[in-house]
Amino acid sequence: MDDAVRVRAAADGALADIEPDRLREILTGRVADAEMTPGVLTLVSARALDPAAAGDAVAERAAGVQLIYEGLRLTRRLAHEEPWADRDLDDAGDVDADMDVLAADVFVARGFYLLARTEAAEKAVETVRAFGRDQTLRRDVADAEERLALDRNLEADVFELAVVAGTDTVGAAAPAELLAYAAELAGDDDERMPGEGALPDSAGDRIAALADEPVASSADP
Repeated sequence: MDDAVRVRAAADGALADIEPDRLREILTGRVADAEMTPGVLTLVSARALDPAAAGDAVAERAAGVQLIYEGLRLTRRLAHEEPWADRDLDDAGDVDADMDVLAADVFVARGFYLLARTEAAEKAVETVRAFGRDQTLRRDVADAEERLALDRNLEADVFELAVVAGTDTVGAAAPAELLAYAAELAGDDDERMPGEGALPDSAGDRIAALADEPVASSADP
């Protein structure tokens, strides 16, 4: 099965019990249209250290990374667009905006749930906190390039989270050099997530070379 398909299927599975149906449809619709690159990088990172790393636990971690990114990405868009600014309180359009806020919260919460019992949990918390700090700082920045740089920190931080979650599945750690490499993979051109095809073929080899040696497998075989 293609890595992106595996991540999308795992993310859909993690959202299957969400109610009401309307909210679940919004969530799965966004997953269907999203680039699965953070989740794919998680799988690549695990496989780089253990070619047999293909269990459900690995896919769940990949989905956890992906869902956290989707939630923060949606939050960033809402913060920029401020969809309530020019609407009356009883405007029907506010319902869509409110559902988007709820969707963002559910994405992040479910992503945390999937990573909760892993060594990546702390990095996930750091990622969300860094995002909050960057978006707060952005409010007081006038320069467009500085604002873009603050926005783009999200993609870099999520790629770092992906390699932490991936390497941890086989009991390895992601040192500073590997985190820096992951951040470079995210690029810095705009707010869009690079497509899965943007990951270089050499990514696995590079991750294997930079990661600490596995000490024990922490994922299902």
